[in-house]
Amino acid sequence: MADVPPTRMNQQVYKGKKKAAEAGFKLLKKKADALKVKFQDFAKQIAETKSTMSIDASAAFFSLTQAEYAAGNFKQKVFEGGLTARIRVGAGVDNVAGVKLPVFTKYETGAVAENQSLGLVGGGKKIATVRAKFTTLLDMLLKLASLQTSFTTLDEALKVTNRRVNALENVTIPKIEGVLDYIARELDELEREDFTRLKLVKSAKEEAIKIKDAEREAERVAERERGFTSKKYDDKDMTADYDAADDAEVVF
Repeated sequence: MADVPPTRMNQQVYKGKKKAAEAGFKLLKKKADALKVKFQDFAKQIAETKSTMSIDASAAFFSLTQAEYAAGNFKQKVFEGGLTARIRVGAGVDNVAGVKLPVFTKYETGAVAENQSLGLVGGGKKIATVRAKFTTLLDMLLKLASLQTSFTTLDEALKVTNRRVNALENVTIPKIEGVLDYIARELDELEREDFTRLKLVKSAKEEAIKIKDAEREAERVAERERGFTSKKYDDKDMTADYDAADDAEVVF
């Protein structure tokens, strides 16, 4: 605080800083609240998705066991065929309160489906069920991956935002208020000093005037005692000693 000169200009500067810090605090507080709500929503969705995915995964692998029982071990035939992907994963971005969250989506590549002849001898229906079950499981995995990645990213953003909010609330704003209090105290002290100085100057002038008037009065008294009235200091009316009746009449 001692490094800040206590002037009116600095007082206005720090008032502007305080106003900006308070506005930033309010905005960051709203952002933190929005991120917290989204964070809780993601946590709830992750818990529900994991619960649902465990059921879907059990159903998918159980259907695979049923298909192997009905159509035999067809895994080797799948590996021997072409492995051109019909589904790929793309990454997008979702903006939540200024925070960019990754979102994973799947899209069809347009490749021709291979191994369609599986299950012609037997178990074709079971193999189709396996394909549908694992497609559903893939959707759940993509959803969980998006939620989990967004959850982690949002957690880091929430921590940073909370640190900024706490820094503004507990460090920056109190420091600015302390500087403003210091400047106000110093300015008040300067005003009191100026008032006291002006009062002393006024008292000194009044005392000097009194002394001068006393000296003049003393000089007038001394002149009168010597029988001479000074025009310089005599304030008596010159016509007060004359009477018009004493004058002789003048005839023209």
